[in-house]
Amino acid sequence: MGCGGCESTVDVTVVVVSYNSRNWLERCLSPVVHQSGDVLGLEVIVVDNASTDGSAAFVRERFPGVTVIESNVNLGFGAGCNRAFAVARGRTIILVNPDCELQPGAIGALHTFLQNHPRIGAVGGRLAYGDGSFQHAAFRFPSLAQVFLDFFPLNWRLTESRLNGRYPRAIDTTAFECDAVLGALMAIRRTAIAGTGGFDERYFMYVEEIDWCKRLRAFGWEVWHCPDAIGIHHSGQSTRTVAARMFVELHRSRLHYFRRYWPPATVAIARVIIWIGCAREIMRLRRRAPDDASRERIRGCREVMRLVA
Repeated sequence: MGCGGCESTVDVTVVVVSYNSRNWLERCLSPVVHQSGDVLGLEVIVVDNASTDGSAAFVRERFPGVTVIESNVNLGFGAGCNRAFAVARGRTIILVNPDCELQPGAIGALHTFLQNHPRIGAVGGRLAYGDGSFQHAAFRFPSLAQVFLDFFPLNWRLTESRLNGRYPRAIDTTAFECDAVLGALMAIRRTAIAGTGGFDERYFMYVEEIDWCKRLRAFGWEVWHCPDAIGIHHSGQSTRTVAARMFVELHRSRLHYFRRYWPPATVAIARVIIWIGCAREIMRLRRRAPDDASRERIRGCREVMRLVA
């Protein structure tokens, strides 16, 4: 996977992959454009994944300096990023979700962090939810314990522990090396993409950044968390209209990851846990008064059960 065509004076390329996210793009792109003076040359690319809400036209009209790449099909997140990687000119490429609002100085902080640490291939920013509460932005690689705790959370101490892939909240305000960072706000060294390839396009949505961080580390690059780059992530807003489908895509992507990196026996155990967890969730939802959301969730659980059967 290449990354751009020629050397340039562009320090940073910001990439936003969008699907029917028009209502969020103003809040996403305005802070990005306003930080253009923080680096020597800022390029912004929006990849529109066949939106039907006028997103591409809105970006062209409201942000004429932004490059818009339109796809006639929904490529998914990873493939959309790869489209942008192919033309990006920045030494640093920063992925920003359309429902993420960068706080002042975020772009400069991520770019400087990468340039000051030549062995780091990717670095993630610090995230908060829309109400200002803490959001995990750095993770350990998935484990069987994490699969279990997703469906059977037991208690908050385990949910927040390394068994569930979490790093302690107390270190969120410090820089630290980690297994993987969330793609909602993630800076990537251009040469690391050229050396390891882009995202695996078999992941339509979710897990692709975890897979890429794993490959990145296998090539000897480091992955870090940078506390000085902050984003307000209205998590899930860009996919809320297709929540049941995204639940299915999450587990489809997880299964692909499991098969790629785990022994077959471990994958088989994970399949059983997921099947039982979905069956339990269906029974719980059926005890409630039926509504559209619960019926949609039940459909999603049934589809996941078919995936793992």
